[in-house]
Amino acid sequence: MALKTPQQYLDDLRSKKINLYMFGEKIENYVDHPVIRPSINAMAMTYKLALEPEYEELMTAVSNLTGKKVNRFTHLHQSNDDLVKKVKMQRLLGQKTGCCFQRCVGMDAFNAVFSTTFEMDTKCQTAYHQRFVDYLKYVQENDLVVDGCMTDARGDRAKGPGEQADPDAYLRIVERREDGIVVRGCKLHQTGMINSHEILVMPNNSLKENEEDWAVCFAVPLDAPGMVYVYGRQSCDTRKLEQNSIDVGNMHFGGQEVMTIFENVFVPWERVFMNGETEFTTMLVERFAGYHRQSYGGCKVGLGDALIGAAQAIAEYNGASRASHVKDKIVEMCHLNETLYSCGIACSAEGQKTAAGNYQIDLLLANICKQNITRFPYEIARLAQDIAGGSLVTMPSAQDFDHPEVGPLVKKYMAGKADVPVEWRQRMLRLIESITMGSVAVAYLTESMHGAGSPQAQRIMITRLIDLKQRKSMAEKLCGVQENSDIDWQ
Repeated sequence: MALKTPQQYLDDLRSKKINLYMFGEKIENYVDHPVIRPSINAMAMTYKLALEPEYEELMTAVSNLTGKKVNRFTHLHQSNDDLVKKVKMQRLLGQKTGCCFQRCVGMDAFNAVFSTTFEMDTKCQTAYHQRFVDYLKYVQENDLVVDGCMTDARGDRAKGPGEQADPDAYLRIVERREDGIVVRGCKLHQTGMINSHEILVMPNNSLKENEEDWAVCFAVPLDAPGMVYVYGRQSCDTRKLEQNSIDVGNMHFGGQEVMTIFENVFVPWERVFMNGETEFTTMLVERFAGYHRQSYGGCKVGLGDALIGAAQAIAEYNGASRASHVKDKIVEMCHLNETLYSCGIACSAEGQKTAAGNYQIDLLLANICKQNITRFPYEIARLAQDIAGGSLVTMPSAQDFDHPEVGPLVKKYMAGKADVPVEWRQRMLRLIESITMGSVAVAYLTESMHGAGSPQAQRIMITRLIDLKQRKSMAEKLCGVQENSDIDWQ
């Protein structure tokens, strides 16, 4: 069963019995809950496209571990071509779903943990790498969704894990037993968590001596005893509870973020991939962050494609598509979006093979990619709102359009071009609203800012990776401050 169908995936979720809370209530049937189901539909698309011949090259790969065809989301990158195809796959899924499809974090975690455990074993004579290989084979053979967990609650940001008033502010080992470990803590902002089969936990940040209890990497099933989930709010999320779907904007798909709480959760040793090796926390965090910053050059671009399409559509519905300033704004949106894509492709093409054998992106260019992601989608969204006009935020509800008395009047005065149905204009305005300020804005804007590290995190990495001394030397040679030994023909 190397590739699952969407229905098999849904059946998997229905078999899970988890402790999930939302809006102050415990949710039993979360698969069919109207607030949650759109995010499950987005995840299901990763299964559907993998089975379609048209997308096979992007959506699947041959596993270097099993020799079988697997979903690319479970694959270890074996070449620069794999890294490029990852970005192209993410753009495709962003176009198909118009939202976050939630499966990237696990893929990025796989590749970071794989190479880090190899180097950890080499130096420390541990046995983590083979454990992880065995675990990943299990994931690939069963086509599982694994949610990578990194962001801790963190408490007082001025203090490290070992200095917190509550040591559980960072997830930690509270007991080491003969058969495994017991962990406690919380991971915040977990995208697609309850749509997953498994959880792969990593440390949140670089750790030092005396912080060994927080240096932990492991995997547990979603329904492991002691796991508690609290569903996060999104702007306009209760619109999904309304009978008329027009005001939702994105009718079928959506994202999901969940507070994930570990209340004394037991992890057997065969699923533990780091146990106190603080010196390797920086490597793991930076590699995961690099892969995930690359990811944004694909997924956010695909979502941007959808928003650009919506802006073009509403301009045509309004009869404004021929205006020169509207054309110029659409061109600028395309320019910004393709620049983001170029960064994702560039850091992939410049990637290098790790000691473990899988390929890692160029870290500097991946951080440049994500730094641009923290800015450009906001400008693309601003231009889309500009083109859409004020009705984006003042249009009456779908119920008013359907009302027997006021409905005809609302439709009369909300009409655009005579040959465009009023409902088309409703739907397109709501889609733009959803992406730029509604529930999808979580994935397109806020996630662009804070996902895979906020802007300052990338600037720190750029400062660390850029070689200013070398660039200064170039300039000094060109102007004669330094002797230029390259000029040997005079």
